[in-house]
Amino acid sequence: MGIDFTLSDRQRTLRDLVRTFAASIVRPISLQADRDKQVPEDLLLKIQMMGASMASMGGVRAELGGDDGGEAPTDKKPKSTNRTVMIAAEEMGWGDASVLLSLPGPGLGGPPVRSHGTAEQKKRFFSIFDDPTQLRWGSYGLTEPGAGSDVAAIQTTCRRDGDSWVLNGTKCYITNGARASWVVIFATVDPSLGRAGHRAFVVEQGTPGFSVGKIEDKLGLRASQTVELVLEDCRVPADNLLGGDERYAERAKAGFMAAMQTFDSTRPMVGIIAVGIGRAAYEHARDFVRDRYILTRPVPRYRVIADRLAQMKRRLDAARLLCWRAAWMADLGIPNSREASMAKAAGAQAAVSACTEAIDIVGAHGLFEDGEHALLCKWFRDIKVFDIFEGTGQIQRIVISKRLFEGLRGF
Repeated sequence: MGIDFTLSDRQRTLRDLVRTFAASIVRPISLQADRDKQVPEDLLLKIQMMGASMASMGGVRAELGGDDGGEAPTDKKPKSTNRTVMIAAEEMGWGDASVLLSLPGPGLGGPPVRSHGTAEQKKRFFSIFDDPTQLRWGSYGLTEPGAGSDVAAIQTTCRRDGDSWVLNGTKCYITNGARASWVVIFATVDPSLGRAGHRAFVVEQGTPGFSVGKIEDKLGLRASQTVELVLEDCRVPADNLLGGDERYAERAKAGFMAAMQTFDSTRPMVGIIAVGIGRAAYEHARDFVRDRYILTRPVPRYRVIADRLAQMKRRLDAARLLCWRAAWMADLGIPNSREASMAKAAGAQAAVSACTEAIDIVGAHGLFEDGEHALLCKWFRDIKVFDIFEGTGQIQRIVISKRLFEGLRGF
């Protein structure tokens, strides 16, 4: 089946609706939310209600990997959920990435529960999000102080004790971790086993021994909550082992695969949000040049600026297509680890470059947190982490190269 990125009428309607909402509601509160280090809950509730309304009209569910308005895929009309979510995510990233990351819902915890949870677990953990009048979050706990890019090195331990598992360890940089109703926590039965020792648990808020540590004060994405989570003899019911004992009996590396398959879903999402931020920076620089320069005049500097803007646009457009391709493959059930890493790496790099170039074009005033370029300064602070979380740019290039040379000696 050939790739067709033509937007459907529904997708164009969704894009235009989210773009209007981002421009009129999200963007105006962006700077204040950044200063307050939180997104107003009334705005989050408004977005959630809007998402529920779109879902009831045949739109797309708010959480990553939700259904596609109830329409089943066919040979003539394949599933398009991931592509549709990508379109909305870019517009929200253009509006404000912190707001997008703060949205209620399963968050990054959704994909592993959806792909590896039992039917009972899916019903139990997703049902809390059914009421659009209640703000609830899920979260994802993998990263540790000594294990970020090297997932196999996690040190959080788990041991079976009767009808429970006892977890000990610390997780860091967890988005929405302090307010999450539950968090998918990855631990190991024995660090010496590497990937084969990994297990995934759904740890619910209020579980004895499970607490919030430090709430991070960050350079960028300040309005998005990032926390440390601490597990001290945390006793988790055996029923909360993701997939149950049977899954690990069938496949030794089921826990590790749950983490990796989550990245295959979320890395393109990170890439497209970055594209949204980069597009915002590009448009800001473009409008600045349009209002202050006469590019048709034969002045070498003007030609250089025009070329830099053109290069920004080319890179962002190319990155968007890579993100769409990875999402298209996910919709069709085609393995996309390599393409997901390409999308994430390209999106982050193009956006970091766009924000840097935009600052260069507007000059020193782009570095001040007030004035006409305050948003550009914020985007410049926000964008760097997109080349770090969900696997650094260097890790993405390792994943890509391994996939390119699979089967060859030495790789």
